[in-house]
Amino acid sequence: MKLYVALIFCSLSAAILAQEPTPLTPKALQAALAQKPEGPDAEKLAERIRAYFGGSESLVKGGAPKIDELTVAWAVEAQQLAANITPRVVADVGALNLPMVKVGTTGVWAAVANLSHGAAMTWHYELGPDRHVGGSQLEVYETHPDSRERPDVPKGAVKQMPPWQSKIFEGTKRDWWVYVPSQYRPDNPAAVMVFQDGAGPKDYVPTVLDNLIARGDIPVMVGIFINPGTRADGGANRSFEYDTLSDQYARFLLEEILPEVEKTVKLRHDAASRAISGASSGGICSFTVAWERPNEFSKVLSWIGSFTNIAAGKTLREGGHNYEAMVRKTFPRKPIRVFLQDGENDLDNANGNWPLANQTLAKSLAFAGYDYKFEVGHGFHSNRHGRAILPDSLRWLWRDYKP
Repeated sequence: MKLYVALIFCSLSAAILAQEPTPLTPKALQAALAQKPEGPDAEKLAERIRAYFGGSESLVKGGAPKIDELTVAWAVEAQQLAANITPRVVADVGALNLPMVKVGTTGVWAAVANLSHGAAMTWHYELGPDRHVGGSQLEVYETHPDSRERPDVPKGAVKQMPPWQSKIFEGTKRDWWVYVPSQYRPDNPAAVMVFQDGAGPKDYVPTVLDNLIARGDIPVMVGIFINPGTRADGGANRSFEYDTLSDQYARFLLEEILPEVEKTVKLRHDAASRAISGASSGGICSFTVAWERPNEFSKVLSWIGSFTNIAAGKTLREGGHNYEAMVRKTFPRKPIRVFLQDGENDLDNANGNWPLANQTLAKSLAFAGYDYKFEVGHGFHSNRHGRAILPDSLRWLWRDYKP
């Protein structure tokens, strides 16, 4: 019996020793580097880092950072460096100048930093005075508490709908999804919010809606997540649908999509119960829908909105940059509420300057007396800042709602 127990103990010990190490995360890497591993331990850590950052070939070029909220990890593989050279992670603009740690006697160097909420920068690896590799844009945010799933909150259901063949955008087909909250009841029509480029938002917005509906911060609300159309030749119809200043996309929603949703879910029809959201060209598309149909959609959430001259047309001046003047000149003002978000490092190209375009539109909304809010961060052309403030954006947008 004692021998049997001993054999079991030895087998368990061997199994434990043979277990794979915990997968790396930025914080786990930070802890591992603090141990200053040497010899075989350092070799094992170097192999784990190579795997985590995509292999040796990727590291030689300078690995893309790994991000866990505000904790960011970098790694690079650099052989035969001069003894006085310590690789660094350096911001092109800003204060980051982070020395890296060599992993044993390997050629792998790594570093981990804890950044501040909303920090944004472009960066590169510096392997000496004249040798730079890698680099990209980086912005980091803490996850909002209301963007995390909670076990005590009822969860709505997201259903993928059959691909939609549009008549208003003739010859296009698109994927789309519908979120129905747990609290929905057929005898009480729901509010509705439409999200452009829906394949992305469908994966994170429902959690926010679950939490805010459960708290009573927003009404019981159906979410429609819809992609732009693809033409029969495989070409993208996104810019035409989103950037053009016309009522065509509003009609597409009102005449095709909302009636289709109402075959299974009852929705409210008043403008106060309808909102629309999007990022980049999806942002200006959302504004255009409310601008063209203010008695159908009263709330707009725009991230990094493309209020620039993308849809320049034959005259080269027909694009969204015109909203700045239109808002100021159109009276009476339209009964819409607008939340704008942008980053000071957003795009600047032949179509226009995104930060200036959003700032100018915000100034026009203020001049004309609109109910608006403008959140400016340090970020780039990404949805990271918008996602970080999404719960509070929705609270602001739906404040004082009365069905």
